[in-house]
Amino acid sequence: MSKVIACIDGSSASDSVCDYGAWVASRLEAPLTLLHVLDKSRYPVENDFSGNLGVDAREHLLSELAELDTRRNKLALEQGELMLEEARLRAVAGGVAEPVLRQRHGHLLETLSELENDTQLLVIGKQGEEHSDGTHVGDNVERLVRTLHRPILIAKGEFKVPQVVMLAFDSSETTRKSVEMFAASPLFRGLSGHLVSVSKDRQTLSKDLEWAEKTIRDAGHELQCAVLDGEVEPALHQYQQEHGVDMVLMGAYGHSRLREFFVGSTTNNMIRNATVPHLLLR
Repeated sequence: MSKVIACIDGSSASDSVCDYGAWVASRLEAPLTLLHVLDKSRYPVENDFSGNLGVDAREHLLSELAELDTRRNKLALEQGELMLEEARLRAVAGGVAEPVLRQRHGHLLETLSELENDTQLLVIGKQGEEHSDGTHVGDNVERLVRTLHRPILIAKGEFKVPQVVMLAFDSSETTRKSVEMFAASPLFRGLSGHLVSVSKDRQTLSKDLEWAEKTIRDAGHELQCAVLDGEVEPALHQYQQEHGVDMVLMGAYGHSRLREFFVGSTTNNMIRNATVPHLLLR
């Protein structure tokens, strides 16, 4: 059975990731896995510090360093276990009866790639432990979004039960999938939507918007539609803030008929300046 996977680490985003993971799992009636990956790049199994030391000195140094690495990794794993247990209790309080705890020593992207076929939706923080100033998109986030072909919810801010979702629409295949997902998925049942595009060529966009609006309304959702002028990211986020949007649903790193829309760095800008969770589709 496909799972919701929430990635827990030592960052300030972990509580939000856990809460949104529990909310998603409950809405989808899917199992929740809380995953902690101890990064090999920060906690390697072996290091080579031998250099040009003599044989006896080298052997003594390597023995001591190996012991230190073993102790350091053990402490990091134990800390991860404590974080997972705290996350488990938080998820249970959020309505998930039996979240599964998993811990790996490896690389996050490799681990999630291995689990991809059994993943329904992934929840991660905007930044990992390596970033704390709120102005960067974590390196792992960008790599994951570009590599995995599963919906990825990037948690942001303190958890709030979403009531209003904004669909950023540009007629691309990916954003058409987001329309179909919003219309059909139990994740969005009972939520109102805003279908929003940024375009100078409204006539070309009109037929696709009509299809999207009909698809969503036929599924029983309340919907407001808007076509905005200006630069994509600032226009969308200004609309989101002005209309009390709790979550943004958008395509990521896709080819668009409208050249300025959701290509390359626009996705990063959307994530970087996010004040609410963003659900990304590939």
